[in-house]
Amino acid sequence: MHARPLHPDPTVSPPPQAEGRSPAVGSTAAGEAASGQVLGTAAPQATLDYRVARDIASQVARQREELLKSQPGTDRGSEEQRCLNWIAEAVALWSDAQAMTPNEDEALRRAVYDLLFRAGRLQPYLDDGRVEDIIIQGPREVWLDYGDGERRQVAPIADSEEELLDLLRELARSSGYSERTISTASPTLALSLPDGSRLQAITGLGPRTYAVIRRHRMSHATLDDLVRLGMIDPILRDFLGAAVRAEKNVMIAGKQKAGKTTLLRAMLREFGPETRFATIQTEDELFAHANGYHRQVVSLVGRESNGEMDGAGRGAGEVTLLDLMHPALRMSLERIVVGEVRGPEVVAMMQALTNGSGGNLCTIHARRPDIIFDRIAELYALAQINLSEQLAYRQTANGLDFVVYVDMADETQIGGRRHRYVSHVLELTGIGESGRPATNSVFSPGVEFGEVRAVPRMEPACIDDLRRVGFDSSLLQHRYGAWSAPLPLRVGLRP
Repeated sequence: MHARPLHPDPTVSPPPQAEGRSPAVGSTAAGEAASGQVLGTAAPQATLDYRVARDIASQVARQREELLKSQPGTDRGSEEQRCLNWIAEAVALWSDAQAMTPNEDEALRRAVYDLLFRAGRLQPYLDDGRVEDIIIQGPREVWLDYGDGERRQVAPIADSEEELLDLLRELARSSGYSERTISTASPTLALSLPDGSRLQAITGLGPRTYAVIRRHRMSHATLDDLVRLGMIDPILRDFLGAAVRAEKNVMIAGKQKAGKTTLLRAMLREFGPETRFATIQTEDELFAHANGYHRQVVSLVGRESNGEMDGAGRGAGEVTLLDLMHPALRMSLERIVVGEVRGPEVVAMMQALTNGSGGNLCTIHARRPDIIFDRIAELYALAQINLSEQLAYRQTANGLDFVVYVDMADETQIGGRRHRYVSHVLELTGIGESGRPATNSVFSPGVEFGEVRAVPRMEPACIDDLRRVGFDSSLLQHRYGAWSAPLPLRVGLRP
């Protein structure tokens, strides 16, 4: 990863993207429309004094409080429109006194609105569709990671630790997590923002408060989108789509940030719109219930404890993925999707794979394709109910049909970019001689001709099932896949 220096003017916020903009924290459709009319559609490049913005925001907040007391039935859209009018009036008065430019007026209006209704000084970075990660190292040190691997330091989002903690608490409240907070007594915070971004924060366990916001730049991807990105080729697109339609149980594995969740979202689009399925996640990152396509989604999200312990030694109010799995199985579901298997819920997931209908999907972290089954065995051990490695292997072999491995080649440190791609598709064929699951490599890298991405190798044993849902098995005879040339890595395989 290569880094750029701090923005020349640390008070300038980057403009949000006009296209593909994510929903804002705490915003409504009416509020967005109103802000577009009063605040414009792009943040101007102008110096901004956030002390003034906070003063005006406090003034308008008091006016809003009086409004809601006198007119308690005011809807959110009307409330925001009244506040926008008050913001415009207050900024106009300040502008006249300070002889501000139109761009400075616009920047101040937008900043006040963001402080009142959105994510404050963090909002411009959430609006930037190019950003993949927002890295917060205390209030005054903020870095943006872009999708191509660039990292840039940008303007601060708070002036003090307490202001930063207040921002994080407000993000939790406005995102619907009123039971979650962050303090020295509760030093970690994990949640999903309304745009689907995932936030993890830590305080009181080091010299400053740390947070990372993981953005999802492709919230509703399809397999065709992944072909255009070069993650898969058309042959693998057709194969994966057929595997889903043929109700095969598929586990997506890979490194962190390689694109597992993006691939899972795309494969979900191969479910029919009336397919009834559950998504089970620690934070909602699949957005299947809100993608405008599926109509029978049971979206279940785990819940952290409130910090107290119950009589059984568990965190009071905590709901784990394992807790969600059992009631989900009684919801008349056709399929189950687990956003990420990372603990004891792997046991319930594998039981669902072996006992229920097919077509279930999940993801798991694994550094290499050859350690996936050991990783599953490790998670079985975490269940702490004396589950053996042999049981883990047997249930994996009996429950899974395919493992799809997603890899990433990061060449940003040598002037290149990040490349994300599927490298392997393994078919599970039973228990091997060693007691581990036996596999066929249906797709693997074309090492012999310098291709790191997946190319066809053989027909799976279940090829007839795929033919029955429309897969053209002759595509698997294309030795080089549908790639026009090997992936152009700066350091890579050589034929």
